[in-house]
Amino acid sequence: MSRRTTAPHEIVEQALELSRADGCVVIADEHSDANLRWARNALTTNGVARGRTLTVVATVNGAEGTASGVVSRSAVTADELEPLVRAAEAAARDAGPAEDAQPLVGGEKASADFTDAPAETSSEVFAAFAPALGEAFQQARAAGRELYGFAQHGVVSSYLGTSAGLRLRHDQPTGTLELNAKAADPGAAASPRSAWAGRATRDFTDVDPRELDAELGRRLAWAERRVELPAGRYETLLPPTAVADLLIYQMWSAGARDAAEGRTVFSRPAEGEGGPADRPADRTRIGERLSELPLTLRSDPRAPGLECAPFVLAHSSGDDASVFDNGLPLAATEWVREGVLNRLVSTRHSAGLTGLPVAPGVDNLLLEGGGSRSLEEMVASAGHDGPALLLTCLWYIREVDPATLLLTGLTRDGVYLVENGEVTGEVNNFRFNESPVDLLSRAVEAGRTERTLPREWSDYFTRAAMPALRVPDFNMSSVSRGV
Repeated sequence: MSRRTTAPHEIVEQALELSRADGCVVIADEHSDANLRWARNALTTNGVARGRTLTVVATVNGAEGTASGVVSRSAVTADELEPLVRAAEAAARDAGPAEDAQPLVGGEKASADFTDAPAETSSEVFAAFAPALGEAFQQARAAGRELYGFAQHGVVSSYLGTSAGLRLRHDQPTGTLELNAKAADPGAAASPRSAWAGRATRDFTDVDPRELDAELGRRLAWAERRVELPAGRYETLLPPTAVADLLIYQMWSAGARDAAEGRTVFSRPAEGEGGPADRPADRTRIGERLSELPLTLRSDPRAPGLECAPFVLAHSSGDDASVFDNGLPLAATEWVREGVLNRLVSTRHSAGLTGLPVAPGVDNLLLEGGGSRSLEEMVASAGHDGPALLLTCLWYIREVDPATLLLTGLTRDGVYLVENGEVTGEVNNFRFNESPVDLLSRAVEAGRTERTLPREWSDYFTRAAMPALRVPDFNMSSVSRGV
């Protein structure tokens, strides 16, 4: 019963048959990955890898409640399948009652393709991209710059089976492109100028490395003039990638239970500052306006180009996810509706505790409701009342204060000076201190929503569509040297 001879749907069925627990959930994730890497205008490596991960969730009923045990392993063979199931059952028996225990999602629902072979990627996904990349190398070489970067494409076919009758399947393609351009400063011993661009894609048919190289060439030209600026608050244009990184962190901090228990930025003021209401749901900020702009922050498993699993796939339980919710249908959800907080992330368990609607997390995020202007058009309106900044991206984002969701981090790969509607040079990097919730309240303009790659979180979250934001007083708390 090796991977070569056992189909993933069969291994799910066999694991369920082996189960002696009161309930069982099995997830088989079949994954394949292809990649290209390059440096100094030449390919360096490429490869394709395949594998399988099997997750077994066992639930055991007891006098004090239902316990759960979860075990995940890779490359499970015939001899290892039963020990894996038994290990999950033993973990459940050794655990105390699970706080998030709920009946397993029931029904005889089955995906029509549940028994089909898994989807796979291969080097063919780069059939059109690779020649265009070669042309981008030539284009960059002729202009005196060097390109570095990588392209990755993966497909995960997830097969979910439960003892309650569900048999569900989802194929998830994910592609990312990151491109750095470097150019030496004429006659200088300083570090070379650097610029970055990234894209998220499902199949590499919609990304053109030649266009990205041309954009990076323009940014490197901006950087020929260097200006030193002190820390302070500046009118700042945040590109879609930076907006995505900040709002993804906001979503990861938007749990209903934590908000109802007074632990997050989405909690209402404590006693003596307006006072919490009697119902847990009323202790949250749902219904409160977060932005004067009519912005809607939403997730939708069927959003074009950002499609993701339409049901819960939970490999472990946590504050905002529950293994008991595996297979629960996911729907389009508006987290913020026209500037007003509308939903917080809720499992069935946390929804029961707070009285809020069930709203599991979804693997994409879109911010809409801004204007139609491009980032370039927004630049033309900036810097007329003093220097403004145009960022490229953010990195090393960390939380400072959960009560306000104050985040800190660094700018990277280009901070550009905007004066009277034109980019006039590159400035030094900064450390920033800002809360995404507070930024939404202070933003004075949102541009056109477009698909983007969240650079900081691209290993975990790639499906995002965001506008650029104009913030009149972004807090650059200190100058960052050597970045």
